[in-house]
Amino acid sequence: MAPGDLQSFLRELADWVATKGRVPQTYRYGSGPEQEADLLLPDGAGPHPVAVLLHGGFWRARFTRSTLAALAVDLADRGWATWNVEYRRVGNGGGIPATVDDVRAAIEALPGVDAPLDPARLLLIGHSAGGQLALCVAAMESVAAVVSLAGVCDLRSAADERIGQDAVREFMAGGPDERSDAYAIADPMGLLPSGIRVLLVHGDIDDRVPVEQSRGYARAARAAGDECELLELPGVDHFALIDPRSQAWASVATRLTELVS
Repeated sequence: MAPGDLQSFLRELADWVATKGRVPQTYRYGSGPEQEADLLLPDGAGPHPVAVLLHGGFWRARFTRSTLAALAVDLADRGWATWNVEYRRVGNGGGIPATVDDVRAAIEALPGVDAPLDPARLLLIGHSAGGQLALCVAAMESVAAVVSLAGVCDLRSAADERIGQDAVREFMAGGPDERSDAYAIADPMGLLPSGIRVLLVHGDIDDRVPVEQSRGYARAARAAGDECELLELPGVDHFALIDPRSQAWASVATRLTELVS
């Protein structure tokens, strides 16, 4: 998808969100300007299962949590409370360890939110770079399961292949040989086993994050003893997975409740 087409797609999603009439409440989980998250509650008394949303954009500042606002609305319609997290990114103080620290802090802030949430049913859903972040913190005690949507699951190979116009090297401030300490903190492949259930979803015509990122992680996770499933979707690109109007997203959404049951 060309940059102009991507902006048009994101505007379409924003227009779709506006028609739904669901307005989230924004909370702060830290003192920095990027350390905030949007809580959207479904109808009903609860307690509600919680989906923590971690957006993509190759960790770059120009991409924000607004890219997952449509998924947040769709999930609320399906009975989920959503916690759509913003975090520091490359260009506004992000990198390692700051970005991962933000994600952990956002998750740790949830028990302090005055809302009918079920802490035992907490699911992380990350798209693209957000998939890396979700897998990176998967072993947190409060996390029940992780869904990685077209995630960057192997930072070392992604750096070598210069995925996203060298996005990994920008995020990590260098390659694996230069910043081995940072890769030890942030590379999902090096953090196996996670000890929890993981669902990887990837389209086989993804031209942003190659499907081999998820294939390789699935093989390694299973070898390490994790319960890890790869749902590979034929004819699906990088962005269909965050479009609630798509069949690709529908095939994921119907699987979510079982992950935290």
